[in-house]
Amino acid sequence: MPKPSALSRARNHATVMAELRCLIPRAQGWRKPLPFGLAAIDSYLPEGGLACGALHEVVPEAQAAFPAALGFIVALLTRLSRAYPLIFVMPAYGRHEYGRPHGHGLNSLGFDPARLILVETAHRKETLWVMAEALRSAAPAAVAGMIDRLDLKTSQKLHLAATDAGLPLLLLRPARTLEASATATRWRIGAAAAARDRFGLITRPRWRLRLERCRNGRLGEWVVEYDHVAHRFSLAAALADPALSRRAGDQSASDRSIWQAG
Repeated sequence: MPKPSALSRARNHATVMAELRCLIPRAQGWRKPLPFGLAAIDSYLPEGGLACGALHEVVPEAQAAFPAALGFIVALLTRLSRAYPLIFVMPAYGRHEYGRPHGHGLNSLGFDPARLILVETAHRKETLWVMAEALRSAAPAAVAGMIDRLDLKTSQKLHLAATDAGLPLLLLRPARTLEASATATRWRIGAAAAARDRFGLITRPRWRLRLERCRNGRLGEWVVEYDHVAHRFSLAAALADPALSRRAGDQSASDRSIWQAG
């Protein structure tokens, strides 16, 4: 059977995006910054929150912290309007290494899996194309995804697409391939030992956050926990001591449960 030509593939892509635009109400761009709802962090960000029309990078401290970094992204996305879906772009390398996002894991962070449109791609070029087209469609409340490599010129294009759409683009990037980029913020994420109840069950996931790049803002470092019922961040109790420990914490089961082998 002959392979489809480049022209026919482009037409198929255009058809898919046209159908998505018809099925999904347009978000029209949020424009307003997305706050954490935590003054200790929001005061470090320009305009008191994450810029919605911008590229933001989320980088795990180590390879084992990838699930924790995704959990942080999911927690952020739960704070966006529930009236619109979110698009997550999953490249083949991520699916093979980590599986697919798992509905029960998303629910454990207060995120309704029905809001998620998962787009799986085979190549980096497809991944970048889907992200750009999803932003231009202005259909979702946000676009998120994984990318293994990203050069400065491509990151500038993605940032401009996010700016034009007025939507946030959250990119999960491995630390080992981190290059210079046009990102508005870069977050380094580590898993911290989660709070547990008397039965040993996790009550609230915790992350170590390091804001290592922030355009027009300040850099900082925090240990936070997340209430999946109230969709609210708070400083972890350990931060009663102003000396923030940099020791690696245990990866919580709630972070690992976000992924489903597939």
